[in-house]
Amino acid sequence: MAARVERRTVDLSSYPDLVVIYLGQRITGLRGFRTMFGFGNAIGKALAQQPDGLLHHENFWWSVFPPHAGIRQYWRDFESLERWARSLPHRDWWKRFLRDSGGTGFWHEAYFMDGGVEAIYDDLAAPMGFARFAPAQAARGAMFSARRRAARAGPLTVAPVVTEAEYYGASAEDGESSSTPAA
Repeated sequence: MAARVERRTVDLSSYPDLVVIYLGQRITGLRGFRTMFGFGNAIGKALAQQPDGLLHHENFWWSVFPPHAGIRQYWRDFESLERWARSLPHRDWWKRFLRDSGGTGFWHEAYFMDGGVEAIYDDLAAPMGFARFAPAQAARGAMFSARRRAARAGPLTVAPVVTEAEYYGASAEDGESSSTPAA
Protein backbone atom coordinates (compact mmCIF):
# COMPACT_ATOMS: atom_id res chain seq x y z
CA MET A 1 0.00 0.00 0.00
CA ALA A 2 1.41 3.38 -1.03
CA ALA A 3 1.97 5.97 1.68
CA ARG A 4 -0.12 9.11 1.49
CA VAL A 5 1.82 12.25 0.57
CA GLU A 6 2.33 14.52 3.57
CA ARG A 7 1.00 17.93 2.56
CA ARG A 8 2.02 21.05 4.51
CA THR A 9 1.57 24.78 4.09
CA VAL A 10 2.60 27.93 5.98
CA ASP A 11 0.81 30.68 7.86
CA LEU A 12 2.09 33.97 6.43
CA SER A 13 -0.33 36.18 8.36
CA SER A 14 2.59 37.57 10.41
CA TYR A 15 4.20 38.80 7.17
CA PRO A 16 1.67 41.15 5.56
CA ASP A 17 4.40 43.10 3.73
CA LEU A 18 6.45 40.07 2.60
CA VAL A 19 8.41 40.46 -0.64
CA VAL A 20 9.72 37.46 -2.56
CA ILE A 21 12.36 38.30 -5.12
CA TYR A 22 13.89 36.03 -7.71
CA LEU A 23 17.18 37.15 -9.23
CA GLY A 24 19.21 35.67 -12.03
CA GLN A 25 22.53 36.21 -13.71
CA ARG A 26 23.11 34.57 -17.09
CA ILE A 27 26.52 34.30 -18.73
CA THR A 28 26.46 35.90 -22.17
CA GLY A 29 30.20 35.89 -22.95
CA LEU A 30 33.41 34.22 -21.77
CA ARG A 31 34.32 36.92 -19.27
CA GLY A 32 30.93 36.33 -17.66
CA PHE A 33 32.31 33.27 -15.83
CA ARG A 34 34.70 35.45 -13.84
CA THR A 35 31.96 38.03 -13.23
CA MET A 36 29.41 35.47 -12.05
CA PHE A 37 31.67 33.54 -9.71
CA GLY A 38 33.21 36.69 -8.26
CA PHE A 39 29.77 38.11 -7.66
CA GLY A 40 28.55 34.89 -6.04
CA ASN A 41 31.36 34.87 -3.49
CA ALA A 42 30.79 38.53 -2.67
CA ILE A 43 27.04 37.96 -2.19
CA GLY A 44 27.75 35.13 0.25
CA LYS A 45 30.02 37.34 2.35
CA ALA A 46 27.50 40.20 2.37
CA LEU A 47 24.62 37.94 3.39
CA ALA A 48 26.68 36.48 6.23
CA GLN A 49 26.20 39.91 7.83
CA GLN A 50 22.43 39.13 8.01
CA PRO A 51 20.92 42.26 6.45
CA ASP A 52 18.00 43.70 8.41
CA GLY A 53 14.74 42.42 6.97
CA LEU A 54 16.16 39.45 5.02
CA LEU A 55 14.20 36.44 6.25
CA HIS A 56 15.75 33.79 4.00
CA HIS A 57 18.12 33.43 1.03
CA GLU A 58 18.58 30.50 -1.36
CA ASN A 59 20.97 29.94 -4.27
CA PHE A 60 20.18 27.66 -7.20
CA TRP A 61 20.86 27.10 -10.91
CA TRP A 62 18.28 27.98 -13.53
CA SER A 63 20.33 26.19 -16.19
CA VAL A 64 23.78 24.81 -16.87
CA PHE A 65 23.73 25.79 -20.54
CA PRO A 66 23.72 28.64 -20.87
CA PRO A 67 25.10 29.09 -17.34
CA HIS A 68 22.36 30.86 -15.41
CA ALA A 69 22.58 31.19 -11.61
CA GLY A 70 19.63 32.16 -9.45
CA ILE A 71 18.76 33.54 -6.05
CA ARG A 72 15.47 33.55 -4.20
CA GLN A 73 15.10 35.88 -1.23
CA TYR A 74 12.30 36.55 1.23
CA TRP A 75 12.23 40.05 2.71
CA ARG A 76 10.12 41.35 5.59
CA ASP A 77 9.09 44.37 3.51
CA PHE A 78 10.02 46.39 0.47
CA GLU A 79 11.70 49.11 2.55
CA SER A 80 14.21 46.60 3.99
CA LEU A 81 14.99 45.25 0.52
CA GLU A 82 15.36 48.74 -0.92
CA ARG A 83 17.58 49.89 1.96
CA TRP A 84 19.91 46.89 1.46
CA ALA A 85 19.98 47.27 -2.33
CA ARG A 86 21.05 50.91 -1.99
CA SER A 87 23.71 50.38 0.65
CA LEU A 88 27.22 48.96 0.53
CA PRO A 89 28.30 46.52 -0.78
CA HIS A 90 25.27 46.05 -3.08
CA ARG A 91 25.39 49.71 -4.13
CA ASP A 92 28.91 49.32 -5.55
CA TRP A 93 28.08 46.03 -7.30
CA TRP A 94 25.08 47.60 -9.01
CA LYS A 95 27.00 50.71 -10.10
CA ARG A 96 29.77 48.52 -11.53
CA PHE A 97 27.26 46.32 -13.37
CA LEU A 98 25.45 49.32 -14.86
CA ARG A 99 28.79 50.55 -16.29
CA ASP A 100 29.77 47.11 -17.65
CA SER A 101 27.77 43.91 -17.32
CA GLY A 102 30.98 41.88 -17.48
CA GLY A 103 29.70 39.31 -19.97
CA THR A 104 26.51 38.62 -18.05
CA GLY A 105 22.86 39.55 -18.15
CA PHE A 106 20.91 40.23 -14.97
CA TRP A 107 17.23 40.20 -14.06
CA HIS A 108 14.93 40.21 -11.09
CA GLU A 109 11.23 39.74 -10.50
CA ALA A 110 9.66 40.80 -7.18
CA TYR A 111 6.30 39.63 -5.86
CA PHE A 112 4.51 41.49 -3.06
CA MET A 113 2.24 39.84 -0.49
CA ASP A 114 0.03 42.93 -0.43
CA GLY A 115 -0.29 42.82 -4.22
CA GLY A 116 1.75 43.72 -7.24
CA VAL A 117 4.88 42.64 -9.04
CA GLU A 118 7.80 44.39 -10.71
CA ALA A 119 10.72 43.29 -12.83
CA ILE A 120 13.86 44.42 -14.63
CA TYR A 121 15.86 42.67 -17.35
CA ASP A 122 19.36 44.01 -18.14
CA ASP A 123 21.65 42.90 -20.97
CA LEU A 124 19.84 39.62 -21.65
CA ALA A 125 20.21 38.10 -25.11
CA ALA A 126 16.62 36.79 -25.16
CA PRO A 127 13.40 37.64 -23.34
CA MET A 128 12.61 35.70 -20.18
CA GLY A 129 10.10 35.78 -17.34
CA PHE A 130 7.34 38.34 -17.81
CA ALA A 131 9.12 39.61 -20.94
CA ARG A 132 8.22 36.32 -22.67
CA PHE A 133 4.54 37.32 -22.75
CA ALA A 134 4.17 40.97 -21.71
CA PRO A 135 5.30 43.91 -23.87
CA ALA A 136 8.83 44.97 -23.00
CA GLN A 137 9.69 48.65 -22.74
CA ALA A 138 12.68 50.80 -21.87
CA ALA A 139 13.36 51.29 -18.18
CA ARG A 140 12.76 55.03 -18.33
CA GLY A 141 10.59 57.45 -16.36
CA ALA A 142 8.16 55.61 -14.08
CA MET A 143 9.71 52.29 -15.15
CA PHE A 144 13.27 53.24 -14.10
CA SER A 145 13.16 52.32 -10.40
CA ALA A 146 11.82 49.26 -8.59
CA ARG A 147 9.83 51.48 -6.19
CA ARG A 148 8.01 53.17 -9.05
CA ARG A 149 7.57 50.00 -11.15
CA ALA A 150 5.94 48.37 -8.12
CA ALA A 151 3.85 51.49 -7.37
CA ARG A 152 5.12 51.53 -3.77
CA ALA A 153 3.85 54.52 -1.81
CA GLY A 154 6.01 56.76 0.29
CA PRO A 155 9.08 58.88 -0.19
CA LEU A 156 12.55 57.54 -0.85
CA THR A 157 14.31 56.87 2.43
CA VAL A 158 17.67 55.94 0.91
CA ALA A 159 19.57 57.71 -1.86
CA PRO A 160 19.42 55.91 -5.22
CA VAL A 161 22.44 54.05 -6.55
CA VAL A 162 22.22 56.08 -9.76
CA THR A 163 19.56 58.46 -10.99
CA GLU A 164 17.97 58.24 -14.40
CA ALA A 165 19.69 61.52 -15.32
CA GLU A 166 23.08 60.09 -14.34
CA TYR A 167 22.42 56.88 -16.25
CA TYR A 168 20.86 58.19 -19.45
CA GLY A 169 21.84 61.86 -19.40
CA ALA A 170 19.46 64.39 -20.98
CA SER A 171 16.43 62.79 -22.60
CA ALA A 172 16.51 62.90 -26.38
CA GLU A 173 12.72 63.21 -26.41
CA ASP A 174 12.16 66.24 -24.25
CA GLY A 175 15.63 67.68 -23.71
CA GLU A 176 15.31 67.14 -19.96
CA SER A 177 16.65 64.53 -17.62
CA SER A 178 14.79 62.92 -14.77
CA SER A 179 16.05 62.30 -11.27
CA THR A 180 14.23 58.99 -11.03
CA PRO A 181 16.35 56.51 -9.04
CA ALA A 182 17.53 53.18 -10.43
CA ALA A 183 16.74 49.85 -8.84
